[in-house]
Amino acid sequence: MNEEYWVLTPVVMDVEMDTTPVTVKREAENDSDVAVPRKKRKKNPTNLNRLPIPKNAVCTLNEISPGLVYTFVSQQGPVHLPTFTVSVQLNGETFEGQGRTKKAAKHDAAMKALRSFVQYPDAYEASRVLNSCGKDVDFSSDITVGDPSIFSVYNLSPPPAQDTNVISPCASQPKAELHDVGSNGANQNTAIHPLLLNSKRNPGTLEKTPVGLLNELKPGLEFRCISEKGEQYNKFVMEVYVDNERFEGSGQSKKLAKTAAAKAVLAKIFSISYSPLSNRATSMASGTSADERITLPQILADHIGRLVLSKFGKLVESNSQYSRRKVLSGFVMTTGPAMEDAHIISVTTGTKCISGEHMSVKGAALNDTHAEIVGRRCLMDYLYSQLELLLKGEEAAARSIFIARADGHGFQLRDNVRFHLYINTAPCGDARIFSPHEAETEEEAVDKHPNRKARGLLRTKIESGEGTIPVNQNTGIQTWDGVLQGERLLTMSCSDKVARWNVLGIQGALLAHFIEPIYLESIVLGSLFHPSHLYRAVCGRIENSIEGLPPPYRLNKPLLSLTSSREARQPTKAPSYSLNWTSGEPTAEIINSVTGKDEHGNASRISKFKLFQRFLNLMGRIPTRSGTNLKTCPNIYAEAKLAVDDYQQSKNQLMKAFLKASLGTWLKKPIEQDQFEIEKVSPS
Repeated sequence: MNEEYWVLTPVVMDVEMDTTPVTVKREAENDSDVAVPRKKRKKNPTNLNRLPIPKNAVCTLNEISPGLVYTFVSQQGPVHLPTFTVSVQLNGETFEGQGRTKKAAKHDAAMKALRSFVQYPDAYEASRVLNSCGKDVDFSSDITVGDPSIFSVYNLSPPPAQDTNVISPCASQPKAELHDVGSNGANQNTAIHPLLLNSKRNPGTLEKTPVGLLNELKPGLEFRCISEKGEQYNKFVMEVYVDNERFEGSGQSKKLAKTAAAKAVLAKIFSISYSPLSNRATSMASGTSADERITLPQILADHIGRLVLSKFGKLVESNSQYSRRKVLSGFVMTTGPAMEDAHIISVTTGTKCISGEHMSVKGAALNDTHAEIVGRRCLMDYLYSQLELLLKGEEAAARSIFIARADGHGFQLRDNVRFHLYINTAPCGDARIFSPHEAETEEEAVDKHPNRKARGLLRTKIESGEGTIPVNQNTGIQTWDGVLQGERLLTMSCSDKVARWNVLGIQGALLAHFIEPIYLESIVLGSLFHPSHLYRAVCGRIENSIEGLPPPYRLNKPLLSLTSSREARQPTKAPSYSLNWTSGEPTAEIINSVTGKDEHGNASRISKFKLFQRFLNLMGRIPTRSGTNLKTCPNIYAEAKLAVDDYQQSKNQLMKAFLKASLGTWLKKPIEQDQFEIEKVSPS
């Protein structure tokens, strides 16, 4: 095979000559085989097929009026999020522009200067220079750049019909539309804020932090720390003034407190709320999803949370040893739309249940000292005091929240009275069975397995412990002697009890003799808020199985919300006491969670015994719904509760609904604890 190769021939020189070896290459046999380097092609300096690059506002203005000087005016906002201001003088007039960078501010100033005097033959040319999309206009007419309609990027009217085969350069621009969000949202007919239209995911959402978004909307705001002496989980309080209105937020750190304050501003002034489903902002005017329709307005939710936290701080100010808590709850009553119409009714803490050996046969002990359960008993205490006002003359009766029913049998709430439940965390049980860090998007936040066996089951609290377990179908009825012998005393979870309140009312069986059922208007949480799971726990799991409820009983579906100032998880041991306070009481009452009684071993003012006494004192002195009078009313606690027919009928339908939905059987306490008797006293 003929191959072309190079031969290296070493040459040895004489010793007396230069001893440097020389390598000689053999010349190529065929010169035509040597590769000739290609000549580089010259680039065509004038490419006629190339489209001209549109000029920006600064370039256009410099061509019209060369030699303009742009002056840096100021820099506002924090270091990480500055806002620059640049000015330019033209024809004796100063134009100022703002932007996140000096270049953007310079462009804005030039654009404002052009708007003042430049005319273009059509809207397309104006949009090319000013980087905006114009409307469809008559190109034969003179359109001035000063016309604001040309620069309206966010068109509030529906876009005109266009040929689907023609792709417009402005077709991808989002359009703001007006939406009526109803009574649960912000102001009606509010357009989506332009900053919310730049989202890469969905219109109406924004990948910005609350503080960052607020600094863009209101540059130069100053956040100030006003308190560093709060509780560990709510230690710092930050305030900010916007349009002469004060907003504040609290948190475990200054950063979290600042974020909470920013959320409050965005919710009230700009109608932008941060959905609890994720960390994205959503305009209240961007439509109403299924979750938004059952959500309390953010402003009211924050106000309810502040009322409870503020009152708790005052109660423990002189008793700091009782400031330690894990779960805080409170009931707030509103009598109108204004914030001043909200009144704190009760404040409670607690996370434990009574020990089985301390059960009381006289109704003197509190079996369940979880905060929301004790809070409901405090609300019942308040309702009794409102009924007692009816016995103190017309002036006192006018201050009562109750008015007589039209038929003269019993009483009902005034039209504008609403009750709201605040809990600093999700109620134990079904509402808390989820992972808070595995629901980062709306798609993941929706429960994809609603029929999973663990979903919606009735659960019980464990004696002298925290957490819940599903109801054992083989548990049956708890017995007094069995518990004293060593069986654990089981109590239904708070989620299950709240679901019960949404059918039977929060007033209980005894008060149902006098008043119509009272339902919660809203449930506000301070942490661990998941709309899908909370809704299922408090009402959703039985909405398809409950039936046959006698009027006025119904399945209530309260509004749900999360406060802006969220509480952090507290991995500490829960205290063995429960604090409770009711409106009108001078001080708070402390209950030993193990014994269910106060520090001195006496019955609590909200125990079954005390409330039954007040019930019997009212019987025969005010009209009843049930038709029971002092003579026919039983003086045994359990029998008095059974005497309300429509309440007991609704209760039976509720128990059937749980069974029909395969959620378990409601576990009852030993019947002996409700068999105590109180002697009736005839009214004088």
